[in-house]
Amino acid sequence: MQTRNLLSASTPVSPVSARAWIAVTALGISAFSIVTSELAPVGMLSMLAKELNQTEAGTGLVVTAYGWVGALAALLSGLIPARISRKALLVTLMLILALSCMAASQSLSMTTFISARMAGAVAHGAFWALIGAVASQLVPAEKLGLATSVIFGGVSAASVLGVPLASVIAGVVGWRSAFTAIALLSLATACVLFSTLPALEKSPSGGIRIYRDILKSPTLLSLYGATACIISAHFAAFTYLEPLLTKAQSVAPASVSGLLLVSGLSGLAGNIIAGKLIDRHMKALISASLLLSAAALGMLGLKGAVPFSLGLTGLLLTLWGAGIAIVFVGMQTWLLRSAGTSAQPASSLYVAIFNAAIGTGALAGGKVLAAVGIHNLALLAAGVITASLMLVLRLKSPPLP
Repeated sequence: MQTRNLLSASTPVSPVSARAWIAVTALGISAFSIVTSELAPVGMLSMLAKELNQTEAGTGLVVTAYGWVGALAALLSGLIPARISRKALLVTLMLILALSCMAASQSLSMTTFISARMAGAVAHGAFWALIGAVASQLVPAEKLGLATSVIFGGVSAASVLGVPLASVIAGVVGWRSAFTAIALLSLATACVLFSTLPALEKSPSGGIRIYRDILKSPTLLSLYGATACIISAHFAAFTYLEPLLTKAQSVAPASVSGLLLVSGLSGLAGNIIAGKLIDRHMKALISASLLLSAAALGMLGLKGAVPFSLGLTGLLLTLWGAGIAIVFVGMQTWLLRSAGTSAQPASSLYVAIFNAAIGTGALAGGKVLAAVGIHNLALLAAGVITASLMLVLRLKSPPLP
């Protein structure tokens, strides 16, 4: 017995309960539902534009408005009083998302559609701002990278299954049925969260002052700046992925859902790679992934005499999707490591910037698309992603867990 005690004392471990991992997985399921709702318009942009009497660039404003409202919600979530249960809050936000999608499915005009989507954007922004800090409560520091990759695996799974499936449902029985399915999924996810999340520690609210203190950190400022540039550029192109494929590379409309599936599968693979390597090789992995994503996106934007083959187009989407998924996981993990005890408000600010960048990217992408065409849009986005690497290279790697 004494020998066993001495062995235990000399080999410190941080066990993680099965329930904690189930809770982490439930957060991943929530991410799946949220991102499917957010990005569903990408796979049905032409259909929405036609039925709601809008241009494709005009319909892309749905993504812009969603991102900006989500950003504001994320920012304000850092001011939520500590007395409010975080578990109850997360469940409630998923229920709001479900109602938003159901209302969107019943919309008859762009005005009512955007209004319904804005309610979901509020839930989206607040939820994302909370889950980063929640993950850090469920697992020890040395498992945070893995837990973050599981949660962000929901993002990739949404790209793999959610967005392509929503596109297929929209094509077969209409986009209204697609949003109804997302609403039902969100309702089911709220039930999963309610049954798996433990009671969560209440992070005290520091008011506006805590954001001021966070913005004094050079590391966090650089992370925020790099994130804004990368996400804006990525979504400037990704929001208009359907016309990029059909017009720039002459992909048949029937093949778009399949290529979205390829892109999503590559994102899932990127999450797996990040989960294995991000805790030990964070800076190098993010830098290489940025270059890979930019190169693939830039090639998709090249205007040749003959469009790329379907196989090569799929390969480039694979490289772009895997690279950007690794960057998403890496930047979030880097932020949580660097923020320390300020993880909750730092994460709120990060998600606000992330969502604002989605909206800004979608808006800028629409303007560039209308002005200079889809080819130049892809090339410009690739250039901004490459330039963002300079900000990442200047950062000092966070300490190992």
